[in-house]
Amino acid sequence: MTDDRRQEKLKAKARWTRKDLLSVEELSREEIELILTTAESFKEVSTRDVKKVPVLRGKTIANLFFEPSTRTRTSFEVAAKRLSADIINFSSTGSSTSKGESLADTAKNIEAMHVDTIVMRHSSSGSAEYLARCVKAGVINAGDGIHEHPTQGLLDIFTMREKKKSIKGLRVCLVGDILHSRVARSNIWGLKKLGARITLCGPPTLIPPGIEKLGVEVTYDLDSVIKDQDVLNILRIQLERQKGAFFPSIREYAAEYGISQERMLKAKKDVIVMHPGPINRGVELASEVADGPQSVILDQVTNGVAVRMAVLFHTTMAER
Repeated sequence: MTDDRRQEKLKAKARWTRKDLLSVEELSREEIELILTTAESFKEVSTRDVKKVPVLRGKTIANLFFEPSTRTRTSFEVAAKRLSADIINFSSTGSSTSKGESLADTAKNIEAMHVDTIVMRHSSSGSAEYLARCVKAGVINAGDGIHEHPTQGLLDIFTMREKKKSIKGLRVCLVGDILHSRVARSNIWGLKKLGARITLCGPPTLIPPGIEKLGVEVTYDLDSVIKDQDVLNILRIQLERQKGAFFPSIREYAAEYGISQERMLKAKKDVIVMHPGPINRGVELASEVADGPQSVILDQVTNGVAVRMAVLFHTTMAER
Protein backbone atom coordinates (compact mmCIF):
# COMPACT_ATOMS: atom_id res chain seq x y z
CA MET A 1 0.00 0.00 0.00
CA THR A 2 1.36 3.41 -0.97
CA ASP A 3 1.56 6.20 1.60
CA ASP A 4 -1.09 8.22 -0.30
CA ARG A 5 -3.49 5.28 -0.28
CA ARG A 6 -2.74 4.67 3.41
CA GLN A 7 -3.63 8.27 4.19
CA GLU A 8 -6.86 8.08 2.17
CA LYS A 9 -7.83 4.82 3.86
CA LEU A 10 -7.19 6.19 7.33
CA LYS A 11 -9.18 9.35 6.63
CA ALA A 12 -12.03 7.37 5.07
CA LYS A 13 -12.53 5.06 8.05
CA ALA A 14 -11.83 7.63 10.76
CA ARG A 15 -14.76 8.25 13.05
CA TRP A 16 -12.70 10.40 15.37
CA THR A 17 -14.16 13.80 16.22
CA ARG A 18 -12.12 14.83 19.28
CA LYS A 19 -9.33 17.37 19.09
CA ASP A 20 -8.09 16.06 22.44
CA LEU A 21 -7.23 12.76 24.11
CA LEU A 22 -7.57 13.46 27.82
CA SER A 23 -8.54 10.07 29.26
CA VAL A 24 -9.54 6.54 28.34
CA GLU A 25 -12.58 6.93 30.57
CA GLU A 26 -14.17 9.34 28.08
CA LEU A 27 -13.57 7.09 25.06
CA SER A 28 -16.18 4.74 23.63
CA ARG A 29 -15.35 1.14 22.81
CA GLU A 30 -15.50 2.08 19.11
CA GLU A 31 -13.00 4.93 19.59
CA ILE A 32 -10.60 2.62 21.43
CA GLU A 33 -10.86 0.03 18.68
CA LEU A 34 -10.27 2.72 16.04
CA ILE A 35 -7.00 3.75 17.72
CA LEU A 36 -5.88 0.11 18.00
CA THR A 37 -6.70 -0.61 14.36
CA THR A 38 -4.93 2.54 13.19
CA ALA A 39 -1.90 1.61 15.31
CA GLU A 40 -1.75 -1.79 13.58
CA SER A 41 -1.48 -0.01 10.25
CA PHE A 42 1.20 2.38 11.50
CA LYS A 43 3.28 -0.33 13.18
CA GLU A 44 4.42 -1.57 9.79
CA VAL A 45 6.05 1.81 9.13
CA SER A 46 8.67 1.12 11.82
CA THR A 47 9.87 -1.98 9.95
CA ARG A 48 10.77 -0.07 6.78
CA ASP A 49 14.19 1.15 5.73
CA VAL A 50 12.72 4.66 5.58
CA LYS A 51 10.57 4.87 8.68
CA LYS A 52 8.33 7.74 7.63
CA VAL A 53 4.90 8.50 6.18
CA PRO A 54 3.72 11.98 5.16
CA VAL A 55 0.33 12.01 6.91
CA LEU A 56 1.21 14.93 9.24
CA ARG A 57 3.56 16.79 6.94
CA GLY A 58 3.24 20.52 7.65
CA LYS A 59 1.79 19.96 11.14
CA THR A 60 3.59 20.96 14.33
CA ILE A 61 3.54 18.98 17.58
CA ALA A 62 4.74 20.48 20.89
CA ASN A 63 5.92 18.23 23.72
CA LEU A 64 5.28 20.09 26.98
CA PHE A 65 6.63 18.10 29.92
CA PHE A 66 6.42 19.42 33.48
CA GLU A 67 7.57 16.10 34.94
CA PRO A 68 10.72 14.11 34.16
CA SER A 69 10.15 11.61 31.37
CA THR A 70 12.34 9.64 29.03
CA ARG A 71 10.19 6.85 27.57
CA THR A 72 6.96 8.76 27.00
CA ARG A 73 8.54 11.97 25.69
CA THR A 74 10.91 10.09 23.38
CA SER A 75 8.11 7.81 22.17
CA PHE A 76 5.92 10.79 21.25
CA GLU A 77 8.86 12.48 19.54
CA VAL A 78 9.65 9.39 17.46
CA ALA A 79 5.95 8.94 16.64
CA ALA A 80 5.61 12.54 15.42
CA LYS A 81 8.76 12.32 13.31
CA ARG A 82 7.58 9.10 11.67
CA LEU A 83 4.39 10.94 10.70
CA SER A 84 6.58 13.72 9.18
CA ALA A 85 5.42 16.35 11.69
CA ASP A 86 7.65 19.12 13.01
CA ILE A 87 8.54 18.87 16.73
CA ILE A 88 9.01 21.47 19.44
CA ASN A 89 10.24 20.18 22.80
CA PHE A 90 9.60 22.13 26.01
CA SER A 91 10.41 21.25 29.60
CA SER A 92 9.65 23.14 32.79
CA THR A 93 13.35 23.27 33.66
CA GLY A 94 14.74 26.51 32.29
CA SER A 95 11.40 27.64 30.88
CA SER A 96 9.25 30.63 31.84
CA THR A 97 7.17 28.42 34.13
CA SER A 98 10.12 28.38 36.52
CA LYS A 99 9.76 32.18 36.61
CA GLY A 100 6.13 32.02 37.61
CA GLU A 101 4.35 31.94 34.25
CA SER A 102 0.99 30.14 34.44
CA LEU A 103 0.22 26.95 32.57
CA ALA A 104 -2.43 28.72 30.49
CA ASP A 105 -0.05 31.53 29.48
CA THR A 106 2.69 29.05 28.60
CA ALA A 107 0.31 27.06 26.41
CA LYS A 108 -1.11 30.15 24.70
CA ASN A 109 2.40 31.33 23.87
CA ILE A 110 3.15 27.93 22.38
CA GLU A 111 -0.12 28.01 20.44
CA ALA A 112 0.80 31.46 19.10
CA MET A 113 3.61 29.68 17.25
CA HIS A 114 0.83 27.92 15.29
CA VAL A 115 1.26 24.57 16.98
CA ASP A 116 -1.41 22.05 15.99
CA THR A 117 -1.21 19.62 18.93
CA ILE A 118 0.25 19.85 22.43
CA VAL A 119 1.38 16.70 24.25
CA MET A 120 1.56 17.44 27.98
CA ARG A 121 2.68 15.66 31.12
CA HIS A 122 1.97 17.40 34.43
CA SER A 123 2.01 16.52 38.12
CA SER A 124 -1.51 17.86 38.75
CA SER A 125 -4.56 15.70 38.07
CA GLY A 126 -6.93 17.48 35.72
CA SER A 127 -4.24 19.69 34.19
CA ALA A 128 -4.73 18.27 30.68
CA GLU A 129 -8.47 18.96 30.75
CA TYR A 130 -7.79 22.51 31.98
CA LEU A 131 -5.27 23.08 29.18
CA ALA A 132 -7.71 21.79 26.55
CA ARG A 133 -10.22 24.46 27.63
CA CYS A 134 -7.58 27.21 27.28
CA VAL A 135 -6.31 26.51 23.76
CA LYS A 136 -7.67 25.75 20.31
CA ALA A 137 -4.84 23.33 19.59
CA GLY A 138 -5.37 19.67 20.28
CA VAL A 139 -4.20 18.37 23.67
CA ILE A 140 -2.94 14.86 24.38
CA ASN A 141 -2.59 13.85 28.01
CA ALA A 142 0.81 12.20 28.53
CA GLY A 143 0.04 11.69 32.24
CA ASP A 144 -1.63 14.04 34.71
CA GLY A 145 -0.95 13.46 38.39
CA ILE A 146 -2.57 10.22 39.54
CA HIS A 147 -5.53 10.65 37.18
CA GLU A 148 -4.74 8.93 33.86
CA HIS A 149 -2.05 8.09 31.34
CA PRO A 150 -4.23 7.25 28.33
CA THR A 151 -1.60 6.42 25.71
CA GLN A 152 0.13 4.04 28.13
CA GLY A 153 -3.19 2.32 28.80
CA LEU A 154 -3.88 2.06 25.08
CA LEU A 155 -0.44 0.66 24.25
CA ASP A 156 -0.82 -1.89 27.04
CA ILE A 157 -4.17 -2.98 25.61
CA PHE A 158 -2.71 -3.05 22.08
CA THR A 159 0.08 -5.35 23.31
CA MET A 160 -2.37 -7.65 25.11
CA ARG A 161 -4.53 -7.94 22.01
CA GLU A 162 -1.49 -8.57 19.82
CA LYS A 163 -0.25 -11.38 22.06
CA LYS A 164 -3.61 -12.87 23.11
CA LYS A 165 -5.68 -12.09 19.95
CA SER A 166 -8.72 -10.83 21.88
CA ILE A 167 -9.37 -8.74 24.98
CA LYS A 168 -12.87 -10.08 25.66
CA GLY A 169 -12.75 -12.57 28.53
CA LEU A 170 -9.03 -12.02 29.11
CA ARG A 171 -8.02 -12.24 32.75
CA VAL A 172 -5.70 -9.36 33.61
CA CYS A 173 -4.11 -8.75 37.01
CA LEU A 174 -2.72 -5.30 37.80
CA VAL A 175 -0.20 -5.70 40.60
CA GLY A 176 1.26 -3.03 42.85
CA ASP A 177 0.64 0.61 43.63
CA ILE A 178 -2.91 1.03 42.34
CA LEU A 179 -3.56 4.06 44.55
CA HIS A 180 -1.01 6.34 42.86
CA SER A 181 -1.07 4.75 39.40
CA ARG A 182 -2.51 6.72 36.48
CA VAL A 183 -1.52 3.75 34.30
CA ALA A 184 -3.79 1.46 36.32
CA ARG A 185 -6.77 3.77 35.87
CA SER A 186 -6.33 3.99 32.11
CA ASN A 187 -5.95 0.21 31.90
CA ILE A 188 -9.08 -0.37 33.97
CA TRP A 189 -11.28 1.92 31.86
CA GLY A 190 -10.05 0.52 28.56
CA LEU A 191 -10.01 -3.15 29.49
CA LYS A 192 -13.50 -3.02 31.01
CA LYS A 193 -14.92 -1.48 27.84
CA LEU A 194 -13.38 -4.27 25.76
CA GLY A 195 -14.66 -7.06 28.01
CA ALA A 196 -11.63 -8.12 30.07
CA ARG A 197 -11.85 -9.50 33.62
CA ILE A 198 -9.65 -7.39 35.88
CA THR A 199 -8.13 -8.19 39.26
CA LEU A 200 -6.27 -5.60 41.30
CA CYS A 201 -3.63 -6.85 43.72
CA GLY A 202 -1.44 -5.00 46.17
CA PRO A 203 -1.08 -4.01 49.81
CA PRO A 204 -4.40 -2.86 51.34
CA THR A 205 -2.90 0.61 51.83
CA LEU A 206 -2.26 0.92 48.08
CA ILE A 207 -5.72 -0.12 46.87
CA PRO A 208 -8.20 2.81 46.62
CA PRO A 209 -11.28 2.29 48.83
CA GLY A 210 -14.40 1.47 46.84
CA ILE A 211 -12.60 0.77 43.57
CA GLU A 212 -14.66 -2.41 43.22
CA LYS A 213 -17.45 -0.12 41.98
CA LEU A 214 -15.57 0.05 38.68
CA GLY A 215 -16.31 -3.64 38.15
CA VAL A 216 -12.96 -5.05 39.20
CA GLU A 217 -12.01 -7.72 41.71
CA VAL A 218 -9.63 -6.89 44.55
CA THR A 219 -7.24 -9.20 46.35
CA TYR A 220 -4.31 -8.70 48.69
CA ASP A 221 -2.91 -12.20 48.11
CA LEU A 222 -1.06 -12.51 44.80
CA ASP A 223 -0.36 -16.22 45.17
CA SER A 224 -4.09 -16.98 45.41
CA VAL A 225 -4.88 -15.49 41.97
CA ILE A 226 -1.69 -15.72 39.90
CA LYS A 227 -2.53 -19.19 38.56
CA ASP A 228 -5.68 -17.93 36.81
CA GLN A 229 -4.27 -14.88 35.03
CA ASP A 230 -3.54 -14.46 31.32
CA VAL A 231 -1.73 -11.15 31.83
CA LEU A 232 0.31 -9.82 34.74
CA ASN A 233 0.68 -6.05 34.39
CA ILE A 234 3.15 -5.01 37.07
CA LEU A 235 3.07 -1.41 38.25
CA ARG A 236 5.99 0.62 39.48
CA ILE A 237 6.18 1.52 43.15
CA GLN A 238 5.91 5.30 42.92
CA LEU A 239 7.93 6.40 45.91
CA GLU A 240 8.05 9.97 44.57
CA ARG A 241 4.24 10.27 44.85
CA GLN A 242 3.96 8.75 48.29
CA LYS A 243 3.92 10.98 51.33
CA GLY A 244 3.46 8.21 53.87
CA ALA A 245 4.70 4.72 54.71
CA PHE A 246 2.28 2.50 52.76
CA PHE A 247 4.21 -0.71 53.46
CA PRO A 248 6.82 -1.65 56.08
CA SER A 249 9.81 -2.07 53.76
CA ILE A 250 10.88 -2.60 50.18
CA ARG A 251 12.06 -6.09 51.13
CA GLU A 252 8.65 -7.04 52.51
CA TYR A 253 6.90 -5.61 49.46
CA ALA A 254 9.12 -7.66 47.14
CA ALA A 255 8.43 -10.82 49.14
CA GLU A 256 4.64 -10.35 49.01
CA TYR A 257 4.09 -8.77 45.59
CA GLY A 258 7.30 -9.03 43.58
CA ILE A 259 7.28 -11.33 40.56
CA SER A 260 10.11 -13.76 41.11
CA GLN A 261 11.05 -16.85 39.09
CA GLU A 262 9.67 -18.99 41.90
CA ARG A 263 6.33 -17.16 41.85
CA MET A 264 6.14 -17.49 38.05
CA LEU A 265 6.09 -21.28 38.45
CA LYS A 266 2.56 -20.87 39.85
CA ALA A 267 1.38 -18.95 36.78
CA LYS A 268 0.10 -20.23 33.43
CA LYS A 269 2.79 -21.26 30.97
CA ASP A 270 1.50 -18.73 28.43
CA VAL A 271 1.02 -15.82 30.82
CA ILE A 272 2.55 -12.56 29.62
CA VAL A 273 4.33 -10.15 31.95
CA MET A 274 4.08 -6.40 31.37
CA HIS A 275 5.49 -3.28 33.03
CA PRO A 276 5.17 0.40 32.01
CA GLY A 277 8.73 1.17 33.12
CA PRO A 278 11.03 2.13 34.58
CA ILE A 279 11.40 -1.14 36.47
CA ASN A 280 12.63 -1.34 40.05
CA ARG A 281 14.48 -4.61 39.49
CA GLY A 282 14.44 -6.96 42.42
CA VAL A 283 11.39 -5.20 43.85
CA GLU A 284 8.50 -5.38 41.37
CA LEU A 285 10.20 -7.82 39.02
CA ALA A 286 13.18 -10.13 39.22
CA SER A 287 15.62 -9.50 36.39
CA GLU A 288 15.19 -13.10 35.24
CA VAL A 289 11.47 -12.45 34.75
CA ALA A 290 11.83 -8.98 33.23
CA ASP A 291 14.26 -10.36 30.65
CA GLY A 292 12.60 -13.78 30.34
CA PRO A 293 10.51 -15.36 27.56
CA GLN A 294 7.15 -14.37 29.06
CA SER A 295 8.08 -10.70 29.29
CA VAL A 296 6.62 -8.39 26.62
CA ILE A 297 8.07 -5.20 28.10
CA LEU A 298 10.13 -4.32 25.03
CA ASP A 299 7.12 -5.07 22.83
CA GLN A 300 5.26 -2.43 24.84
CA VAL A 301 7.96 0.09 23.95
CA THR A 302 7.73 -0.77 20.25
CA ASN A 303 3.94 -0.68 20.31
CA GLY A 304 3.98 2.62 22.18
CA VAL A 305 5.34 4.37 19.08
CA ALA A 306 2.61 2.88 16.86
CA VAL A 307 -0.18 3.75 19.30
CA ARG A 308 1.09 7.30 19.73
CA MET A 309 1.32 7.66 15.97
CA ALA A 310 -2.36 6.68 15.81
CA VAL A 311 -3.34 9.13 18.55
CA LEU A 312 -1.34 11.98 17.01
CA PHE A 313 -2.88 11.28 13.63
CA HIS A 314 -6.50 11.28 14.81
CA THR A 315 -6.29 14.25 17.18
CA THR A 316 -4.21 16.43 14.87
CA MET A 317 -6.43 15.74 11.85
CA ALA A 318 -9.71 16.21 13.76
CA GLU A 319 -11.77 19.20 12.75
CA ARG A 320 -11.32 22.14 15.13
